[in-house]
Amino acid sequence: MVERTVLAGARVVLPTGVVEDGRVTVEGRRIAATTDTHADTHADTHANGSGSGERAATLDFSGKGYWIVPGFVDMHVHGGGGASFSAGDPEEALTAIRTHRAHGTTTMVASTVTGDLDDLARQAAVLSELTEQGDLAGIHFEGPFISPHRCGAHQPELLRDPHPADVRKLIDAARGAARMMTLAPELAGGLDSVRLLADHGVIAAVGHTDSSYEATLDAIEAGATVATHLFNAMPSLMHRAPGPIAALLEDERVTVELINDGTHLHPAVLELAFARAGADRVAFITDAMGAAGMSDGMYPLGPMSVEVKDGVARIADGPTAGSIAGSTLTLDTAFKRAVTIDGLPVGDAVRALSATPARLLGAAGRIGSLEPGKDADLVVLDASYDLVGVMRKGDWVVRPEVH
Repeated sequence: MVERTVLAGARVVLPTGVVEDGRVTVEGRRIAATTDTHADTHADTHANGSGSGERAATLDFSGKGYWIVPGFVDMHVHGGGGASFSAGDPEEALTAIRTHRAHGTTTMVASTVTGDLDDLARQAAVLSELTEQGDLAGIHFEGPFISPHRCGAHQPELLRDPHPADVRKLIDAARGAARMMTLAPELAGGLDSVRLLADHGVIAAVGHTDSSYEATLDAIEAGATVATHLFNAMPSLMHRAPGPIAALLEDERVTVELINDGTHLHPAVLELAFARAGADRVAFITDAMGAAGMSDGMYPLGPMSVEVKDGVARIADGPTAGSIAGSTLTLDTAFKRAVTIDGLPVGDAVRALSATPARLLGAAGRIGSLEPGKDADLVVLDASYDLVGVMRKGDWVVRPEVH
């Protein structure tokens, strides 16, 4: 029995623009048709179950002002729901995954934090299994190959230079699941490691760096293509020493991550990044740790303790006490903030939350936009841009109520 679901009467955000009173037809795990496709005529003839061997359901959102957007793609997230990907525990990882799925993130890459290489290799073994199962889209190693001068929430004594042999050890431990590694290219072995990552199809991301403008350009030439949470954990933009920010923003080969939680970035800085890079080179991320989706309190982040107060996570003690320790953000909140506070067009927010990170992960043929043949990953938002529904691969994670 083929399951067919028709979502009708909403504003549907397609790659070609917003369709008012639009329609998305889902068949099994895939999108069968959208409003602007010829195939939709065929889909409508079966919407009430008239086709042989089909079972259909129609959810009509007419008059509600709802939006249907692609499922969100988070390429930098450390945990959520009280759980951390760094715990090396598959059940904890699944808790974090389920938490973010309920907030619209239908695809995510699990991020680690700085630790001993052997510990990171063990974590990678667990996360690679979840990648093979389809629960994750891969692994992002954030540290330990980062600058002690810009370590942020990473434990300083565990940092090390990015020697290619050590980088290769983590790539191998991930068993094909390594998608991205953040490093400081100015460190010894940095450029060679960038080349190694590029040669192995792993995104080399510049971040937690004290790099100069010139050294950052060298890293880009060597193959770096992402800026890890641009503006954060790197030198500020200065008029005589532009540093990494200018180099990363100006190069068309680089996509910049932004944490749009109202704490990490001032709205004017976010506007600057969009004005220079454009939505096709911006990827909204959460950089969320275990407190995402939870209340204030104490939480672990790798080997460190983090205190969350008023939704802001900071290292609780030690030499980096007081440093911002990731976020408690979820991507549905980032989307709403982008549109209602930052004033971004909905289409630009969709690209930054879905299409652009999907392209970076090499998955644009399967996810990142609402098009026939792609995975039925979508988010339903109400007229105020609050989440009311999430579908992943044709199954409802959060089913919208229709009255």
